[in-house]
Amino acid sequence: MMASLHLDNKEVATTANVVDERISNVAERYRGTDADRHDMTVLGKKQVLRRNFTFLTMLGFASTCIASWEGIFTYLNFVLIDGGTPLLFWGFIACATCQTLVYASLAEMASMSPTAGGQYHWVSEFAPPGLQKVLSYYSGWLTAIGWQVYLASVCFLVGTTIQGLIALNNPTYSYERWQGTLLAIAIVFFCVVFNTSLASRLPIIEAFALMLHIGGFFAIIITLWATAPRRSASVALLEFTNNGGWRSTGLSAMIGLLAPMAVLVGYDCSVHMSEEIQDASITLPRAIMGSVVLNVTLVFTAIVTICFTVGDGNALLESPTGYAFIQMFYDATQSYAGSNVMVAIIIIMLSACAFSEVAACSRQIWSFARDAGLPGHSWLSKVSPSWNIPLPGVIVSLTISALLSLINIGSSVALNAITSLGAVATLCSYFITIGCLVHRRLRGPPLPARRWSLGSFGLIVNIAALLLLTPLIFFLTWPLTTPVTAEGMNWSSVMLFGVFVIATVYYIVKGRHEYVGPVVHVKRDVDT
Repeated sequence: MMASLHLDNKEVATTANVVDERISNVAERYRGTDADRHDMTVLGKKQVLRRNFTFLTMLGFASTCIASWEGIFTYLNFVLIDGGTPLLFWGFIACATCQTLVYASLAEMASMSPTAGGQYHWVSEFAPPGLQKVLSYYSGWLTAIGWQVYLASVCFLVGTTIQGLIALNNPTYSYERWQGTLLAIAIVFFCVVFNTSLASRLPIIEAFALMLHIGGFFAIIITLWATAPRRSASVALLEFTNNGGWRSTGLSAMIGLLAPMAVLVGYDCSVHMSEEIQDASITLPRAIMGSVVLNVTLVFTAIVTICFTVGDGNALLESPTGYAFIQMFYDATQSYAGSNVMVAIIIIMLSACAFSEVAACSRQIWSFARDAGLPGHSWLSKVSPSWNIPLPGVIVSLTISALLSLINIGSSVALNAITSLGAVATLCSYFITIGCLVHRRLRGPPLPARRWSLGSFGLIVNIAALLLLTPLIFFLTWPLTTPVTAEGMNWSSVMLFGVFVIATVYYIVKGRHEYVGPVVHVKRDVDT
């Protein structure tokens, strides 16, 4: 499946000399390999960020940024409402199959064009000529909104999990929305440190976080198997539930796919760091697929553990902690100390997820602003000369997260409506991108050279990914329960429409005069 394409030494050397003149603000040791310099020239971009990520540190970045096995515990409430543990088990297998095909498609495109822009850049290159500009523009907005929403969501998730831990230890404690908001904002400020003054050490931090990611996994999984009562295989894997009130268990199970799908969305985070990766055109696709394989394995093991040790699902949903997994930990261990440690591991890893997401968010909007796709792009596209990071992008990402957290003070419904947009927007960006790749394979010129290739299976993988994505995107927009009320409504489709309206208005007023799409800067004639 992998194929190595070698660049002509003389051509690469010439390219490198040209690029050297354009990246004098980046220290020599952070300029990457000759292949990196060649790629930046082909893409028509200037190297302004430090290339200090390797395969291992990027594997750590992707793993902590997604918080896969940690996330599946926090989504346990959704599973217990729609589908039950059988849906979690079988649904995850289906979702993992789909997303593996999706990320294999993205990995191949990342090898062709290893740029922080990711989806919107690839759409610009592979879409039909008449649609390149507009499809690329909307893809950039979808990706930007998806990542900004995810960041706000994980910060709020950390805050409310801390509240749940307090409720476990103090039965008299009652949730106050403003407290969860303040805790979420505290996490935002925590992220500031890691993405500014400690930015140069982010690869080392991510490597350490990877060790915690794996070590914490074994600590919790082993504890649950050692202490929790067992459920029979027939109950754990075959007794679907329908606590959402839907007319059929099958429909309830399809709606419940939100949980297993949520921990499989976002592995494009590595893509948005591509201009900070050594030898990106081969390291990046390997990091994408390596993180998928590692985390699918960890999540599947966690899911099997949940299925057989979860206990009484209805009782967990009534837990005063607000989170079924917190009550599950206590029911298994019958120890406040043990439960506190287990929940603390989840909180720490979700916090690590937050500062990793800031990095991915800021690079994505910086790249899109670099191509004039966002309001205020002249400021957003700036890079701090001392830290070599897109500081305006970091500031905007953190500000948006803090502001979205404030909404919860007035209404948790409004915040849920906004955060539900994340998965749908990101998956739609995947769909558009892979769809354009299929068009290029069928109707366009040959694909650009790449060092990581799907070979003759490429078209089959791409089409299968689109077919599997379609029903998943559709059911992710459904509410968890019926009858549907304003409080229980899944507002993601409405919010998505709102984003398109805002993007369209900006495009008509200003964007169409400034945004041309990155394809106009691509110089494939210097490629081999």
